[in-house]
Amino acid sequence: MPRASLSPDAVVGLALRIVDEEGPDALTLSAVAGRAGVATPSLYKHVRGLAELRGLVSGRVLAELTEIAAEAVLGRSGDDALRALMDGWRSYAARHPHRYSVLVQAPLPETAEAGDRLVDVMLAALRAYGLEGSAAIHAVRCLRAVTHGFAVLEAEGAFRLAEDLDESYALLAHMVVSGLRTAREMSAADSTPGR
Repeated sequence: MPRASLSPDAVVGLALRIVDEEGPDALTLSAVAGRAGVATPSLYKHVRGLAELRGLVSGRVLAELTEIAAEAVLGRSGDDALRALMDGWRSYAARHPHRYSVLVQAPLPETAEAGDRLVDVMLAALRAYGLEGSAAIHAVRCLRAVTHGFAVLEAEGAFRLAEDLDESYALLAHMVVSGLRTAREMSAADSTPGR
């Protein structure tokens, strides 16, 4: 890559290639500089250091995941939308296990916009369940926890028993959908006058 085309976006792209090809531990400023064909200090014109680069990489991964989730729920509602969102999330993590592993779960300035958008997509997928306010936020947290948890465990090869993972994931999706129906009933009962 010629120096003239180096930009923060290009640096993130190079970093993601390193992560994809060599794993997250291979991501260093010197590795990115080597890919770019520049000396490491030249990168400081585009990123303030490795911590910022990791944040930008995480932001890119979260934006990609958000796009997958948004495409998955488009034109769907209810159980179909929720299952499609979960399937898209799992599929992204399975196709890009190293990339998914660099996703920083704590809020960062570099991930705020994509994180907010992902929450909006999840809230839209949950809209059919009639959950509002705090109940909807709790449901988003639960959905994120189960979907992320399964994706991480699968990507890291943690499921060693012979049973089919797709069957396990289908059961997980069924449990989530069933649980959301129960949450809707609980939310409706809590808002009944006289309670």
